[in-house]
Amino acid sequence: MKNKSLKNIALFGTSADPPTIGHKKILEELSKIYSLTITYASDNPKKNHKENIFFRSLLLKTLIKEINNPKIIFDQEISSQWAIETIKKSKHIYHRNNIDFVIGSDLISEVFQWKDFDKMIKEINFFIIKRDGYPIKSEICKKLENYKVNFKISKLKIPNISSSMVRLNSNLTNLPESLIEIVKKNNLYLSS
Repeated sequence: MKNKSLKNIALFGTSADPPTIGHKKILEELSKIYSLTITYASDNPKKNHKENIFFRSLLLKTLIKEINNPKIIFDQEISSQWAIETIKKSKHIYHRNNIDFVIGSDLISEVFQWKDFDKMIKEINFFIIKRDGYPIKSEICKKLENYKVNFKISKLKIPNISSSMVRLNSNLTNLPESLIEIVKKNNLYLSS
């Protein structure tokens, strides 16, 4: 897997509402597998976001600066609420056809309803990251196989921390250090 993946790039879109130490760990691990990981904050049409895209993208961009790895780049310009649009923009800008679309196991069952799913699966492979509490059910794998989706299930060990934990508890200990000042200064995520 490793040699093949180094030829691919990873697209890691996230609501980043807010980015946590879990997001940081995912990005660091992806940089060990892929020649390039591109991340961006996105508006998920099925979620109500606590903060607006301006602050979420600022936080994610700050996190990328903290990580300081040339194999991880922040590119908000490719962001779209529709994955297919992000994929098209990425292919145009980065001139790469081998793209692995990184997705959490909490969202994998939803992809069948995504806009232009049938077109999207011809353009990318899915790289599925397991999240605690969201097992990858055999029927979902079977459905992906029936649709002839290329996918891999990650073996990455990611901390059980989610953005919703931060939002619900106003607990900043699960945020990367570089984000805490921005969050406090702008009174983000400190009250429900």
